[in-house]
Amino acid sequence: MVMNSTVNEFILFGLTQDPRKQKAIFGVFLMLYLATLLGNFFIVVTIKRSSTLGSPMYFFLFYLSFTDACLSTTIAPRLIVDAISQRKTISYKECMTQVFSAHFFGCMDIFVLILMAFDRYVAICKPLRYTTIMNRHVCSVLVILGWVGSCIHSSAQILLALRLPFCGSNVIDHYFCDLQPLLKLACMDTYVINLLVVSNSGAICTVSFIILLISYVIILYSLRNYSAEGRRKALSTCTSHFIVVVLFFGPCIFIYTRPATTFPVDKVVAVFYTIGAPLLNPLIYTLRNAEVKNAMIKLWCSKV
Repeated sequence: MVMNSTVNEFILFGLTQDPRKQKAIFGVFLMLYLATLLGNFFIVVTIKRSSTLGSPMYFFLFYLSFTDACLSTTIAPRLIVDAISQRKTISYKECMTQVFSAHFFGCMDIFVLILMAFDRYVAICKPLRYTTIMNRHVCSVLVILGWVGSCIHSSAQILLALRLPFCGSNVIDHYFCDLQPLLKLACMDTYVINLLVVSNSGAICTVSFIILLISYVIILYSLRNYSAEGRRKALSTCTSHFIVVVLFFGPCIFIYTRPATTFPVDKVVAVFYTIGAPLLNPLIYTLRNAEVKNAMIKLWCSKV
C-alpha cells in the first residue's frame, strides 16, 4: 500500500460558489440534517423500546435508520459548515476517512435493503416457515455479515484512494470526498483504477438493484393467491420498500457505473442518496406503516 504524502489538504468546491446560494444551502441543509437525525432517532428508539415491533422487518428497519443517520452524519456536517466558511479545506486524512465512512455506511444501507426485501419474500412466499427461517439468530447473523461485507467494500475503496498520487490542483469539484472526483485530480492514468471502482461500487449497486427487482416481481406474483385485504397490506409494505430502493439505487447506479467522467449534475444527483434517502426513509416507513405510527404515538405520548 502506497500512502500519498504530496498533498496535505484538499479544497472542497461545494454545491455552488454563489454567496447567496451558499447561505440558502446552509439553512436548508441544516434543517434537513436535523430532521434526518430526529426522524431516524425516533425510529431507532421506538423499535428498541416497543414490545409490538419485534418482528424481523423492524429489526432490519432499526439498522436501516441507524445506518442512515451515520451516512448523513458522514456527509452533511461538512457540507453545512463549508457553506458559510471562507476556507473550505479538508485535510488529506479527513478526506480518506470520509471516503471510507461514506462507502461503509452506504454499502450497509444496500445490504439492509436486501435483507428487508428477503424478509418480505419469506413472509409472503413462505408464510408457514417464516418464523423458522427468520428467527432472531438468523437475522443477527445476516446483519453481522452485512457489516463485514461493508467493511470489505470500503476497505477496497480506501486502498484505491490511498494509491492515488496528487501533484497538481487540490480543488475537489464536489461537496464531499469520493473516488470519482479524486480520480479527476490524480496525476496518473486512472483507467484501471476506474474499472476497479466500477467493478466494485458499480457492480454492488447494479447487482443489488436487479436482485431487489426480481424479489419484488416474485412477491407481486405470489400475491395473486392472497385475499384482497392481504394483498392490500402486503402491497403497502412492499411499496414503501420499493420507493426507498428507487431513491437510493437510482442515483448510485448513475454515479458509479460509468467511465471516469464527471458531470456538473453529479453533485445534485449525489444529494439524493447522501442527504435525501436518509431523510425520506423514516418518513416513508412511518407515514405508510400503521404499526410504526401507533407504536411511536404510544411510546412518545406516554413520555410526554
